[in-house]
Amino acid sequence: MRIQLLYFDDCPNWEVTHSRLRQVLDAMRLGAEVETVLVNTPEQAERWNFHGSPTILIDGQDPFAQPGAPVGLSCRLYQTPAGLEGSPTGDQLAEALAHS
Repeated sequence: MRIQLLYFDDCPNWEVTHSRLRQVLDAMRLGAEVETVLVNTPEQAERWNFHGSPTILIDGQDPFAQPGAPVGLSCRLYQTPAGLEGSPTGDQLAEALAHS
């Protein structure tokens, strides 16, 4: 399993997401590493199909992608049980990993 965390420096939420991913991977006893990928330019955002920071790719797929979401350098919001947040919950990450 290949996990990539795409982000840009001005977004504070990628570090929370990285920490949650590590916790979930450890709890699920998955030996996968999280590769962080810095996205700096609109061209890189287009190339990565980057829907905002943070974006999580599992084996190249974005399990949280919303149809028609714009590509670009912005902070991304995730729908969670508590409302919109800057990162998926641990449970949401675990579900995404389990279905990959």
